[in-house]
Amino acid sequence: MRTVAIANPRAGVAARRAIEAMKLSPRVWPELDVWTTSGPGQARELARTAVEEGFDVVLAVGGDGTANEVAGGLLGSKAALGVLPAGSGNGLARTLRIPMDPARALRELAAATTMRMDVGRVNGRPFLNVAGAGFDAAVGQAFHTRALAGGSRGVMSYARIAFAMSWTYRCGGFALEAGEHRFEGAAWLVAFVNGRQYGGAAVIAPGARLDDGLLEIVVIEQAAPFEILAAAPRLYLGGLEGFRGYRRLPASRAVLTAPAPFPHHCDGEPGGPAERLEVGVEPRALRVLVPRATAADPRGPFSGEAA
Repeated sequence: MRTVAIANPRAGVAARRAIEAMKLSPRVWPELDVWTTSGPGQARELARTAVEEGFDVVLAVGGDGTANEVAGGLLGSKAALGVLPAGSGNGLARTLRIPMDPARALRELAAATTMRMDVGRVNGRPFLNVAGAGFDAAVGQAFHTRALAGGSRGVMSYARIAFAMSWTYRCGGFALEAGEHRFEGAAWLVAFVNGRQYGGAAVIAPGARLDDGLLEIVVIEQAAPFEILAAAPRLYLGGLEGFRGYRRLPASRAVLTAPAPFPHHCDGEPGGPAERLEVGVEPRALRVLVPRATAADPRGPFSGEAA
């Protein structure tokens, strides 16, 4: 099985550890090449090159943003995506239950089965895990701006930014059409969820499936900052659905509009201000390596059979 790993060295120490682990695992991955990116967007180009050169598996070494880019180059091909987590949140990898330790992750992926997962799109731009608008997008933009300026990455840095912004953020007014569902009013965020969590074990849509042809659209309605902060632990401990401002609207298509431009993101990568988002899902559009225990779990993120 010809395999290439596309690594994002910007992911920091975790990426370097993953690259070192790949060098030390020739028996596990005997036909593994390693390509590194030099800037945004190159992972997609390298993934397309891998498809053209006949690679069977392409490992995305980085976070959700890197997985997103690599997947963008694999769509429409027979090549499978493998996720080797080395990012800040690693939401998709955690949903797939891939170990965070790179050596363990490589062993799990070597023995994995191949499943087909849905791919979401926002204004034509693909996402694998979570896209959204509002507070999470504003925090993500601040996080990326800080990182580009040399600031620290990682979950704790993200959490500090989110805590600080929660006191000053002003909820926008949204109009959402999601299948048969409607929502109109102020909201902290509107999330389009394909996986189950943002990353760092912050679960936004427990029980969501990656292959059901639907997105779980989560609305967190306007609430006082202290209510939001009090509810935040539920993201990690469970029970977020019990928060009074939580709405969950499953749909295959949605349109989100607002009277003024609002920030949005795809898999944590800022998408810039928009006044209208057209959201859809491509059922089972991407082949992905999934640990066997995850694939076999009836309560796991997949409901279908192996690809």
